[in-house]
Amino acid sequence: MSYTILKHIHMSAAFLTAALFFLRGSWMVFSPRLLQRRWVKIVPHIIDTVLLVAALLLVYKLFQFGAVLTWVLAKVVGVVVYIVLGTIALKRGRTMPIRIAAFAGGLLTLGYIFAVAFSKSAWPW
Repeated sequence: MSYTILKHIHMSAAFLTAALFFLRGSWMVFSPRLLQRRWVKIVPHIIDTVLLVAALLLVYKLFQFGAVLTWVLAKVVGVVVYIVLGTIALKRGRTMPIRIAAFAGGLLTLGYIFAVAFSKSAWPW
């Protein structure tokens, strides 16, 4: 599969992941019962799997060309922070203020990850 196709698959999955996180976070605040729908529990995992597989294939292709990928490490660290904050926001937060703070932090972390991806720099600002 070509680098361009993989990149577009990865970018599409990243935007879908961000959109679903925003939707689920909004539901968590305004309509928590909607989070119990079956598709809401399944679809994000499918999209995240596509995102991860495409990311791994992209990194493999970039290493074949001898690219220096310090910015990829920044994205990986950002993804770990995003996962932790997302879990607190949508599942593990004990109070609504904690969940909302984690949701806001997750959105900010997503912004950082996207900025790193577009700038190819660990310090995109």
